[in-house]
Formats: sequence, structure tokens, C-alpha cells
Amino acid sequence: MGVKTITISLEAYEALLRIKKPGESFSDVILRLVRKHRSLIDLAGVWRDVSDEDLYEVFKEIKEAWSRWGMKLIK
Repeated sequence: MGVKTITISLEAYEALLRIKKPGESFSDVILRLVRKHRSLIDLAGVWRDVSDEDLYEVFKEIKEAWSRWGMKLIK
């Protein structure tokens, strides 16, 4: 695997250093970050094999969770 030298600001270096896990290289940190942020288009078709009944249950649970969360805000 080849290597490249890059220049980053001190602020960027300190931000990477804060989220760097033990034993992780800065390359690992950068790759973890860029892989985490995916486009919505990457998710297209992910749920295609889920039945309508299962989707209904998922959305029902989400709606109930939002309702409970909303009630906590009101109190």
C-alpha cells in the first residue's frame, strides 16, 4: 500500500486526535469518517425484501417512539 503526505490545519489535526481510538492510525480515522457518511442513494433498495407487514410494524414502532419522546418534551 502506498502512502501520501498531506497537510492539514492544526484544528483538523486536533479534531482527528480527539476522535482517534487506541491503536488506530490517522488513516484509519479518516477512512472510518468517510465511510460513515454515505449518500441517501446508497440506501436505495435496501428494504426491498421487507414485507409490507414488517414495514407497517417498523413505522408503527417509530411513530409510538416519537409520541413517547414528544410527551417527555411537554412535561
